[in-house]
Amino acid sequence: IPGGNNRYPDTRMGVEQVLEDAFTRAKNYQKEWEVYNDAKDKKGMPVPRRDLELEALVEILEKKRFITCHSYVQSEINMAMEVGNRMGYTVNTFTHILEGYKVADKMLKHGSYVSTFSDWWAYKMEVEDAIPYNAAIMQKVGLIVAINSDDAEMARRLNQEAGKIVKYGGVTEEEALKM
Repeated sequence: IPGGNNRYPDTRMGVEQVLEDAFTRAKNYQKEWEVYNDAKDKKGMPVPRRDLELEALVEILEKKRFITCHSYVQSEINMAMEVGNRMGYTVNTFTHILEGYKVADKMLKHGSYVSTFSDWWAYKMEVEDAIPYNAAIMQKVGLIVAINSDDAEMARRLNQEAGKIVKYGGVTEEEALKM
């Protein structure tokens, strides 16, 4: 599969298709409401069925709601951006994004922000290519980077996590604290 996920080829295609299908339905729903709302004479015209799920997706297409995408590997990141580009929306923030260093230029072009761990790697299969220089590389490419943790204990020490970016990435203390 060109641009596919070599480690998990079947799951990438499934997620991609689910996103394509959902946003295709949302575009059709959006058009249906536009036709109804633009009609001068609604007499005899059925009111479109309201769908809260599709309304949320339409808000994404209209840039009224933003997407945060939890992902680890570059193939997931690339797929999410490719679907967004085809469907007409931007993935606002990629979280965890441990292979973000591989596609930082693409995320910058797409208009995304990133939120990552400072130095977590090699603790499960999806992060085997993660490196402690990830945040610094993405920041140097021009992305706005946040250091995060989904662990309550670690979240209390994010200033120490930012210190690791100084050590691994060579960024200034001020830049690391901004992250």
